[in-house]
Amino acid sequence: MKKVLMMIQESCPYCRQALRMMDELKAERPEFKAVEVKIVDENREKAFADSLDYWYVPTYFVDGVKVHEGVPTVDKVRKVYERALDL
Repeated sequence: MKKVLMMIQESCPYCRQALRMMDELKAERPEFKAVEVKIVDENREKAFADSLDYWYVPTYFVDGVKVHEGVPTVDKVRKVYERALDL
């Protein structure tokens, strides 16, 4: 299983939306619960955030590769989980 990193901002409405989508997807697809997602607030870990190549939140990286950036959709978030599980 691949590692997932999610970059967020606490005040970002799209980040909150993505987190809700993640919960919904895990309820629909129990295998997604096995995927460990490290969630990092870029305002709290500025140096780490600055080391990554992205402009918008939420941003997902799977094994260090950016797979989504910006406004989320359920389909895009599902693809993050599927990529992490090699589905």
